Amino acid sequence: MPVKGPRPKKVAVVAELREALGHSKGVLLTNYRGLTVAEITSLRRKLREVGAEYHVTKNTLLVRAFGEVPPGLEAYLQGPTAIAVCRNDPVPAAKVLLDSFRDLRKPDVTVKAGYVDGRVLDGDQVVALSKLPPRTVILGQAVGTIQAPLSNFVGTLSGVLSEFVRTLQAQVDKLQGQPAA
Repeated sequence: MPVKGPRPKKVAVVAELREALGHSKGVLLTNYRGLTVAEITSLRRKLREVGAEYHVTKNTLLVRAFGEVPPGLEAYLQGPTAIAVCRNDPVPAAKVLLDSFRDLRKPDVTVKAGYVDGRVLDGDQVVALSKLPPRTVILGQAVGTIQAPLSNFVGTLSGVLSEFVRTLQAQVDKLQGQPAA
């Protein structure tokens, strides 16, 4: 009796998911029950614009794609699951998902959890993540916060040096105006 192995289609799905997960900055797990094919297609298009992919898959295939499921995330791999894999900053993807789900007005369609920067996030934490500004804005704000005191210090130092130079010049002018002794 021949030994049955995994079906080629499932192997391909696992390989595709593993590839996507390998290049991701974060993943967001959702319940997609109640979405139509057209709604999923629209959601995929919106997510692609912010550097994310949306995959509807079986939990067992997702577990295989992860290889080793991050501790705490396996609890969310129950029931129908779709995964948004974020190649870039996960904040815009979280915003797209939550805005789309809110606009669809389907209470069963929710964000279950997320995995970002080595941390498992529950649904409420993903909602909080979606309210953050994008990473580039946060980095810009941090640089501005650091830069402002340095800029003020340079301005103060420049003012002190300018005053010192003006005082020296006044002394030189004063000495040049006096007859030689």
